[in-house]
Amino acid sequence: MFPGPLFSIGNLHVYAYGICMAVGIIACFAFLLWAFWYKNFNEECTDKMLFLGLIATAIGILFAMLFQSVYNYIETGKFTFGSMTFIGGLIGGVSSYLIFYNLYVYVVAPRTKIKALQNNMNASLTDALPFIPIGITIAHAFGRLGCTFAGCCYGKEADWGIYFATAGTKVIPTQLFECIFLVILSVVMAVLYFKFKFNCNLGLYLVAYGVWRFIIEFFRNDDRGSFIPGLSPSQFWCIIMVLAGIGYFFLYKYVLKAKMKHPELQPSVRKKKGEEESK
Repeated sequence: MFPGPLFSIGNLHVYAYGICMAVGIIACFAFLLWAFWYKNFNEECTDKMLFLGLIATAIGILFAMLFQSVYNYIETGKFTFGSMTFIGGLIGGVSSYLIFYNLYVYVVAPRTKIKALQNNMNASLTDALPFIPIGITIAHAFGRLGCTFAGCCYGKEADWGIYFATAGTKVIPTQLFECIFLVILSVVMAVLYFKFKFNCNLGLYLVAYGVWRFIIEFFRNDDRGSFIPGLSPSQFWCIIMVLAGIGYFFLYKYVLKAKMKHPELQPSVRKKKGEEESK
């Protein structure tokens, strides 16, 4: 594939992996921006949730690097910082988002006198949780496409596989299979939410990706040690993801469902073109 730089500008080297990551993040936020508009989230709600999303993304990238450095230490006995693992990024990004959102809503907003920090959002995070996993999955699919170009995260040797220079032989293109799976999963979640009003996509995402990643780990060829004998670090976290996903279905049914504000049922906050031009 293209493990080396596609082109260079001075000392700046541009890689296909980096381009795919950037496009994936942009596509994710573009989709979320459209979804907030389509579901009638007001401007304040959209701005604040997307701003927290940017912060969580940055923290998620940092955690992805930290988790990978731990995996490297387990495998080689040395910390090497730079490469990333998605599950670490997901844990860091989601955790930081939940912490910052709840701090704002329940600690900062009720006590502040600063108008910009007061909470006038017409929806809650619970209203956004059904479609946020779609955006995450879109970004993840581009990330796995980047892995395919970079030649990392490949599978075991196979005559029917794809030749990767980084492996020196034909291997199972597990990155490409995962990319296809994520595209399908994002489409399924979008159809379930926008057509059938299914509000538990977060649970579906955690269970579906957890099961998929657990299985695909048996075909990958990048040993990263183990927390538990017989399980790779990713498989360990996949079990946690599946359990969390199952728990989310119950959490939604008995707690979160009652907290939804349903902005789509409120008076429209969208400004018509004619109204904007008349002002």
